[in-house]
Amino acid sequence: MTEAKKTVLVTGATGDIGRAIVAALTEAGWQVLAHYHANQKAADDLVQTYEAIPLQADLSQPGAASDLVDAALEAVGHIDALVNNAGVTRDGMLMKMTDEDYFTVMNANLYSAFATCRALCRPMMRQRHGRIVNMASVVGLTGNSAQANYAASKAGLIGLTKSLARELAPRGITANAVAPGFIETKMTAVLPGEVKDKSLNRIPLARFGQPEDVAQAVAFLLDDRAAYITGQVLAVDGGMVM
Repeated sequence: MTEAKKTVLVTGATGDIGRAIVAALTEAGWQVLAHYHANQKAADDLVQTYEAIPLQADLSQPGAASDLVDAALEAVGHIDALVNNAGVTRDGMLMKMTDEDYFTVMNANLYSAFATCRALCRPMMRQRHGRIVNMASVVGLTGNSAQANYAASKAGLIGLTKSLARELAPRGITANAVAPGFIETKMTAVLPGEVKDKSLNRIPLARFGQPEDVAQAVAFLLDDRAAYITGQVLAVDGGMVM
């Protein structure tokens, strides 16, 4: 009898880092459930390229995560791993930051991960096995000017991860965070040259990261080789934060 394929739910799968995660996990033999919010074209491309199963939801809304997990379980029967990668930015100096800027980021980055973990932890506990990886950021470790909302959401993800690791360990479930540094994506491509130069000067490896660098870290933490690692924050930043 053929062994059932391992399944993973990846939120925010259509962005540059999300797509790299889908690619790496597909290559590693996972069946990927690829969540997206609004980019239908990119989701269709994931289906064609990686045979991923697309699932649409606005995870910033109450109840959406529970519905997403129900749809995922209906599609594949079981979920072995979760990667919370969905997120947005609304940068600006604190004195000018609106409540909408704050809550948009907190709901998309932190609440969505909390709600998805909450919805999936019970099925994982019944299985007595599971892997959770939350996408944090080095900004969640250091803070950053004009990113108070984003830094707070990523620091919150780290606290969520460590709490989950303690709660879920007795049922064989690990929870870890990956904290990317400056990764070359469409989002960072539009930054001014002086901002990029300043960031590069802070990186001992003297290069910016690629989405694939982040994806390989995620793949490792989901692998059985990482079964004794939980509650950790793995910085993928070229040495920017030590």
